[in-house]
Amino acid sequence: MTANGGADRGVEQALAAGDFGRALELLRAASAANPGDIDTLLKLAGVSRAAGRPREALDAVHRALALSPLHFTALLLRASLLQRLDEAKAGEAWGEALAQRPAGALPPPLAAAVAEAEARHAAWLAAREERLAAAMAPVEATAGDDERRRIARFRSNALRRTRPFHSEPTHFFFPELTEREFHPRARFPWLTDLEAATEEIAAELQALLAANRAELVPYIQYPDHLPMRQWQPLNHNPDWSAIHLLQNGRRIDGNADQCPRTMALIDRLPQPDVPGASPNAMFSLLAPRTHIPPHVGVSNARLVCHLPLIVPEGCWFRVGGERRDWRRGEAFVFDDTIEHEAMNPSDRLRVVFIFDVWHPDLSPTERAAVTALIEAEGKGESARL
Repeated sequence: MTANGGADRGVEQALAAGDFGRALELLRAASAANPGDIDTLLKLAGVSRAAGRPREALDAVHRALALSPLHFTALLLRASLLQRLDEAKAGEAWGEALAQRPAGALPPPLAAAVAEAEARHAAWLAAREERLAAAMAPVEATAGDDERRRIARFRSNALRRTRPFHSEPTHFFFPELTEREFHPRARFPWLTDLEAATEEIAAELQALLAANRAELVPYIQYPDHLPMRQWQPLNHNPDWSAIHLLQNGRRIDGNADQCPRTMALIDRLPQPDVPGASPNAMFSLLAPRTHIPPHVGVSNARLVCHLPLIVPEGCWFRVGGERRDWRRGEAFVFDDTIEHEAMNPSDRLRVVFIFDVWHPDLSPTERAAVTALIEAEGKGESARL
């Protein structure tokens, strides 16, 4: 029998006899003999807590975390001890523990501890949010709509309910452009005219579908050997399809000819004109119970506009940390180089009219520079704006 095994047996015997003092004595000696043994430190912490010595228990946990700072059980134990000691840091400690929760099913005792952690952390967050909201209320009362939205996100980020997201285009990053998940309507005065044309655009879509003449293609199409696993379930899959009016700068006559009012409208919009890359305009069709996984676009020199046309209840769209439900006739402009995803959880088809526009921060000279660079890259996939 090893020395440590003997100590473990002695601890078990002492605990069975209700002799916490003897158990602690043996565990302290074992820890002194092997200070790098995390299991012994956690046993010392557990027995110290059971013996009504939470400070000694917390000291043992801190020594264990010094050896392994992300140890899940140690972090849970630390949070519970801080809660017992009524320490102000307890709420944050629950969150730190939950951040290291292992994947998959947990043993029942550990699952119960996690459930307690979630409840404690949620209560702490709610109280903290209430306190912060009360402190900010006088300022928010004077704010405009867009300011209130940004202030609310600032508070949400501070609470870590959301996190910052940034522009991460796959190919072309133009520096120092305003980085917004959803851009404010005030920068795009033409949105009002677009929304006013919702019924006309929807009617042309319906006529196109009814005539069965639309050139409908899967939205995602790439060779299977390319390293793009995130798209694998949707590659060549008609569950996410597009009826292109303009595709990579090319007019799709078979579709565009049947949508004259829609084409006349987008002709007046500030779309990029980059040979082989843009403009783009399409009807995006998302089948029932289909999820578009998180992804980013090619270039932050352009933004993307959505005009929802057919929107079953529950369909949503997330950009960065903000999730919105699509609503028929309510358009918005977003940065598709910030991580975004979409979901149609319904039993009906969802259709959105989508097109690209220049980022409004770009000067005419900068637009020309973007055009020259992307056009010089050629007509392949990497040239798409």
